[in-house]
Amino acid sequence: MPGMSGGEDTIGSIATGALIAAEIELAHAGHPALGHDAHEPCANCGTVRQGPYCHVCGQAGHVHRNLGALVHDIAHGVFHFEGKVWHTLPLLSLKPGELTRRYVAGERARFVSPMALFLFSVFLMFAVVSNLAGHGSPTAKALAQKHNLPSAIANSRAKLAAAQADLAKAGDGDARIKATERLADRKGDLASLLALQQTHAADEGAQGEEARKTIVQGMRINTGWSRLDGMLRHTADNPELVLYKMKTYAYKYSWALIPISLPFLWLLFAFRRDVGMYDHAIFAIYSLSFMSLGVVVLTALSALGVPSGLIFFAVVIVPPLHMYRQLKGAYGLGRFGAAWRTVALLCITVVTSSLFASFLFYMGND
Repeated sequence: MPGMSGGEDTIGSIATGALIAAEIELAHAGHPALGHDAHEPCANCGTVRQGPYCHVCGQAGHVHRNLGALVHDIAHGVFHFEGKVWHTLPLLSLKPGELTRRYVAGERARFVSPMALFLFSVFLMFAVVSNLAGHGSPTAKALAQKHNLPSAIANSRAKLAAAQADLAKAGDGDARIKATERLADRKGDLASLLALQQTHAADEGAQGEEARKTIVQGMRINTGWSRLDGMLRHTADNPELVLYKMKTYAYKYSWALIPISLPFLWLLFAFRRDVGMYDHAIFAIYSLSFMSLGVVVLTALSALGVPSGLIFFAVVIVPPLHMYRQLKGAYGLGRFGAAWRTVALLCITVVTSSLFASFLFYMGND
């Protein structure tokens, strides 16, 4: 709806910021505050502490106020997180069901929390894909060549001016002949670059206009829903802008995949009274984290030159296998129960992805 994008953007930023802040607080919660008077008032709420931490609000009694302590806090947070990663990632990759079950059961100290891992994996995925995906493709090379043309033309004009100056200074004889030949070469180089620029512009204009006409013709569908028809026309008129906005919102609202998935996961275990929405949420978050990290790995392997056939094989085999193992281990299922739920979960993934893509399309056209 018009005028809502600003508010929704703010909500997305607040939600992401709150989640990150919560994880930072958890990392700092393990920081020792020994060596300070346990009976001093808490700097946060004013309650007289009975130990190194406030028993009312939980804040540490020791508050750092120097640069060295800040560096120490950063290092502590980084290595504290890293230590948990080496306990979490192997289980997430090889025994996802065991990881989910142990975390739900209350074993938290040695594992990265699901939401912290999810935020990290999503951030890493978008960073890697944005920088590596499409690297070295013909389209990327063509764009690079096109973008280098203006600087090449400017450089050629400077060389032409220098050649003209050399000709003006040249006397008679061989020096003048060489200067004239050099000037002719410079003129030829500049003419070739200008012709190439015109060709690029003409091709881009023709292809762009043809593509635009094709898109517009394909999207002139009278659905009976004026709002949808308007979004389709807007997409046809501004495809690059819509795609850019969709990519931006995909990163900001990636967490929305979690609540979208929960009702469908509940349906898979509708008659199970020993599992609840919390169990499904942990399952979904760990699963989404693994898939995001999988995209990172496959994108990196593709950039390194791994054959596309192997990449495709991994895309087809790994996600269903991981889902099966996580379902079987997390919910204590037998082979048949895990197998049919894996098939159902793959279908659910298609539905949730479609819903999320529809949401992004709506946001991109707002």
